[in-house]
Amino acid sequence: MEKKDFRAIDSEKAPSWKRKVHEIIFGADTPAGKLFDVILLWAILLSVVAVILETVDSIGEQYGSILNVLEWGFTILFSIEYVLRVLSVGKPTKYIFSFMGIVDLLSTIPTYISLFVAGPQYLLVIRTIRLLRIFRILKLTRYLSEANVLKTALRASAIKITVFIGGVIVLVLILGTLMYIIEGPEHGFTSIPTSMYWTIVTITTVGYGDITPSTTLGQSIASVIMLLGYGIIAVPTGIVTAEMTRTRKPAEISRQACPDCSKEGHDVDAKHCKYCGSTM
Repeated sequence: MEKKDFRAIDSEKAPSWKRKVHEIIFGADTPAGKLFDVILLWAILLSVVAVILETVDSIGEQYGSILNVLEWGFTILFSIEYVLRVLSVGKPTKYIFSFMGIVDLLSTIPTYISLFVAGPQYLLVIRTIRLLRIFRILKLTRYLSEANVLKTALRASAIKITVFIGGVIVLVLILGTLMYIIEGPEHGFTSIPTSMYWTIVTITTVGYGDITPSTTLGQSIASVIMLLGYGIIAVPTGIVTAEMTRTRKPAEISRQACPDCSKEGHDVDAKHCKYCGSTM
């Protein structure tokens, strides 16, 4: 007796409106889906521009009320879109707790918080992260494949880089303490944390100049730290580069989103979602 795929049956039994909404919001292969994504991208761009212009005093004073209305209009629009995304997927929690799901939520919350606290509305620039969907809309799947290579390399490098940074922190603590002993409060090194701050600024070759060593020994150690900084900066880059060299370039991926968990990045010939197993 042939075994039936109950997930496929559940997907087929989903209300027609739900399938249609999912096709429009998450799909990029249909005219309606493409139109929705293009409108969404323009809305994101315009909303971010409005937030940026609001911080310019001359523009904010003259057009502040108009920009505020636009801000609320875009927020309501994105709120409705977020609710529709949640309702149209088979497994809402998968979308809600996904990276893009969290970004979609965070792109609406600041405006509501601004009703009680001033300032959070400027965090709406988080919406720019949503522009990542442009690669899917413009069929730039090659860029998505390369992005997956980079993501895989970064994940593989995470432990090595963490260990390396741990070593750097220990080095900063030792050098900062040494500079505190040599220079002392009279030269601006008022505490070990302050000396560590100076060491980090120096070792990263930033060099703010707000604190500078005055003794010959302190300047000599500072010179060594500066030279050491070039090597420290190069190590993480080398680790990631090595992992990218070892990472196999993935096959071409589809722009189709899973109807249940809404995640993308599947193979073109995939029949099931590689994240939740649902029928595509």
